[in-house]
Amino acid sequence: MERILVVDDDIETCNVLQEFLHFKGYEVYMAQDGEHAVRTVKEVAPRIVLLDMIMPKMDGIETLQEIKKIDPTIGVIMITAVIDEAMAKRAVALGAYEYITKPLDLHYLELVLMVKIVDLLG
Repeated sequence: MERILVVDDDIETCNVLQEFLHFKGYEVYMAQDGEHAVRTVKEVAPRIVLLDMIMPKMDGIETLQEIKKIDPTIGVIMITAVIDEAMAKRAVALGAYEYITKPLDLHYLELVLMVKIVDLLG
């Protein structure tokens, strides 16, 4: 069972993603800020992180950088309600696998997850 960490300051988004991913057979962890996300990555070593871009304290870009320092092979999929081309390009340049906008298309998210997991398995 693949471990996925969902990081979003919106608890409703976390809950929806947790329910969806659990139903799809993933082991799901949640964090509501970047600092908690970094601690969780160290503790449970998820294969994939779904990471909100805009969060208080530590934003998605800072969190992405810290996660990649811990394990550069973790697949990070950025999620945001704000479409910002420059931010998307920066996230990908820093190692994000994909950039998805809200409202989330769960079927598309599932496809992205499957492709990334296959890629990680080599």
